[in-house]
Amino acid sequence: MGLVLGLAAVLWGLGALMKVSTRARWGMIAALYVGVLAVQVAMPPAHPLRAALGGTPQGWAALGVAVAVVLAYRAGLGALRRRARRPAPEPSQPGTFRPAELDRYARHIVLREIGGPGQKRLKQARVLVIGAGGLGSPALLYLGAAGVGNLGVIDDDIVSNSNLQRQVIHTDARIGMPKVFSAAEAIAAQNPFVTLRPYNRRLDEQTARALFAEHDLILDGSDNFETRYLVNRVAAELGKPLVAAAMSQWEGQISLYDPARGTPCYACVFPQAPAPGLAPSCAEAGVLGPLPGVMGAMMALEAVKALTGAGEGLRGRMLIYDALQGETRIIALKRRPGCAVCGGGSA
Repeated sequence: MGLVLGLAAVLWGLGALMKVSTRARWGMIAALYVGVLAVQVAMPPAHPLRAALGGTPQGWAALGVAVAVVLAYRAGLGALRRRARRPAPEPSQPGTFRPAELDRYARHIVLREIGGPGQKRLKQARVLVIGAGGLGSPALLYLGAAGVGNLGVIDDDIVSNSNLQRQVIHTDARIGMPKVFSAAEAIAAQNPFVTLRPYNRRLDEQTARALFAEHDLILDGSDNFETRYLVNRVAAELGKPLVAAAMSQWEGQISLYDPARGTPCYACVFPQAPAPGLAPSCAEAGVLGPLPGVMGAMMALEAVKALTGAGEGLRGRMLIYDALQGETRIIALKRRPGCAVCGGGSA
């Protein structure tokens, strides 16, 4: 055993002399131990190499177990110490800011159009995001970073490998996890002052009514017309402003639908879904990876403006972005007489 301890000391000294990291030196010693244990197990008792190393297979195995227990104890103790040293968030009254929040949102607070009152409205706001996919991912990240205090996200899908080309809130390690829980992990890591409530279910009429009633603003990042028409109908009936975007291949569009304040609703602009094949999904037609980031960030931007009253929003206007040609244009929208959702009658 003395020979092995001597070899371990030599390896440690050489590693220190060559400025090898501590972790790498422990790795070399672990490799030496595995080699010794292999010799003890594989060689017959009378073999000279086994005799030179000393000890027995049982003894070397017991030594390894003892060292593993000590290292696990030290690692656990270190984790507890780090957790104890981590500063706890200071208690605060609803709507007030902790010192860390004032520093975090300083670039908002110095903006004349937002300032302290606008940032307080963001902190008190409740925003629901439909979908944690291509559009919902950047929207959630930027709303969380902006300090929207209460976020909700509803989606019944799980993270898949093909999502990661554009759905930036998810990671490779969370493949197979429900998207809403993956999003909750990302937001918690990004901003501990934001509360995100995940709803791992499919949106239906009853769920929409219950959730929309609890939120001030709805963001629709869904990828199918059935959900878009449902979201628009319930939002219009409850008087909730709706930021909705859509995209395919190289082009995206976004608007703020708010018929309670005199603007068109989604059904005014798109009275009925296109025929099958005329508007293929992203899975069928493809989509440029950064495009959802552009459109999702625009959704978050419109949400911040709507919540704080800053600037001119997209109520009654639609912004169309053509990434391939590098062009942006805005078209005016009008309420459609007889709209089945907001016009008081059938089309």
